[in-house]
Amino acid sequence: MTQLPRPNPQSLTNSPPTPSAAHGQSNIDPATRLKRWRLLLGGDEADGTGVKLDARSLAMDKAMAALYDSDTGQRRAGLGASAPTAARWLGDIREYFPSSVVRIMQKDAIDRLGMQRLLLEPEMLNAVQPDIHLVTTLMSLSGVIPQKAKATAREIVRRVVDDLKRRLDSPMRTAVTGALKRSTRTRRPRHNEIDWNRTIRANLKHYQAEYKTVVPESRIGYGRKRSQLRTIIVCIDQSGSMGQSVVYSGVFGAVLASIPAIRSHVVAFDTSVVDLTEKMADPVDVLMGVQLGGGTDINRALAYCQGLITRPRDTIFVLVTDLFEGGNNAEMLKRAASIAASGARMVTLLALGDSGAPGYDEKNAAAMAAFGVPSFACTPDKFPELMAAAINGTDIGQWAALQGMTTQRSRGE
Repeated sequence: MTQLPRPNPQSLTNSPPTPSAAHGQSNIDPATRLKRWRLLLGGDEADGTGVKLDARSLAMDKAMAALYDSDTGQRRAGLGASAPTAARWLGDIREYFPSSVVRIMQKDAIDRLGMQRLLLEPEMLNAVQPDIHLVTTLMSLSGVIPQKAKATAREIVRRVVDDLKRRLDSPMRTAVTGALKRSTRTRRPRHNEIDWNRTIRANLKHYQAEYKTVVPESRIGYGRKRSQLRTIIVCIDQSGSMGQSVVYSGVFGAVLASIPAIRSHVVAFDTSVVDLTEKMADPVDVLMGVQLGGGTDINRALAYCQGLITRPRDTIFVLVTDLFEGGNNAEMLKRAASIAASGARMVTLLALGDSGAPGYDEKNAAAMAAFGVPSFACTPDKFPELMAAAINGTDIGQWAALQGMTTQRSRGE
């Protein structure tokens, strides 16, 4: 087994870096600095630092050794093959390390030490710290989670989803509803359509002191309301590499479904297509029903979503995929071009997650850019702004470039 690097020594405590440390100079006393290097390097007291660890530091070192140390290809300590042993280790790292380091170590343990099997035990699930990486792991295991562990797994997913909704609901709702109002504003509203607050603010310069009133030169309103002002379709690739994107897309889909002025559709696909729209009231049910992995047929998904587009110029279509097509690639590009040509606003998100741009099919991305479908990775905090820009008719490729997102452009640009 390849030995993994231990976490950065500065991150091993809850103490923030000092201002001088941020500029490459440290005013930490030499003993503390040596202890951190000792924890980073591992090994015994003969490792060259000459540091003797206290009891708490020894416990931290033991927890890291179980995960990161190796000896001729074999771990010296290890997490053991039982859920109780692994659960105790998870409890130890939560006690000795800040949450940011716990997430790193927990992810390394799941990815590198084959803890997936142990995650099927309720005792193990109760010990882990819920985060989005754990949710994607549980999603990939959803088909084999035993009955005794299903309730615990659902609770973990719910805790993460509820936290994401608390953080993302308000920005999404504010951005979308604000953009809808701006997109329908008119200078010739009927009396019952006047936005009085904006009308008064726009006409304060016409205040008539002798009459103690404002005589509006122009009136601002929202125009006639239509039963469905915008249709937003979110189509999600649920192949194994898109785990985080599925989670965030599911949460955003649930928020969109709760906005009355939006007619939303949420569709997931691999080699088959599933319409999840009716299930978006509880995104936990959606995520626990997703089976990450398998093949990818983007063309089939586009064919289904094309059938949902009844008013192209009022439709925003968000395709979340890395564009690695397992089906008919030529037909997929032809269908995407047809959707774009119909007047629908289409964008491809190569990822919707916290990490950077993933691997993706550059040839397909360039082909889509050539007929007006920009492709880029988007972080969750920028997704509400993306929706607002699409509703307002902003050039999405230009918007993404201004946000510092790397967009795929056509080869001629």
